[in-house]
Amino acid sequence: METEKNPLEIWYKDGLKFSCTQCGKCCGGSPGYAWVTEEEIQTIAEYLKISLEEFAKKYLRKVHGRWSLLEYSKTYDCIFLKEKKCSIYPVRPQQCRTFPWWTENLSSKEAWDETAERCEGIHEDASLVPFEEIEKAKSE
Repeated sequence: METEKNPLEIWYKDGLKFSCTQCGKCCGGSPGYAWVTEEEIQTIAEYLKISLEEFAKKYLRKVHGRWSLLEYSKTYDCIFLKEKKCSIYPVRPQQCRTFPWWTENLSSKEAWDETAERCEGIHEDASLVPFEEIEKAKSE
């Protein structure tokens, strides 16, 4: 009887090369959503030293019952992307912290290579991120 391959025993089992350069390319350029939880909203508002009401008015939109950070209408860049850097990097949302370890980016070698075309942190000289670390980030 042939044993079924473990789906986690996939093409990146030996890890992947990635080091965030904080270039900001993953923070805009096309329409999308940067989802934030209520806890993240609180944390970011505290970091900015503003009230929740002011934060919501200036930086949030509600989409399908969820909160998303605003983006600039012409560039689609995140509202917190300033001079190609994240102005809230230490408290950025989980969605941002876990990039590029998203399921769609890891679904195949081809998907990863396509992500690398938009992400300068994915390159041969970058640090090797172990499989276990990738899986942990992916599950967050």
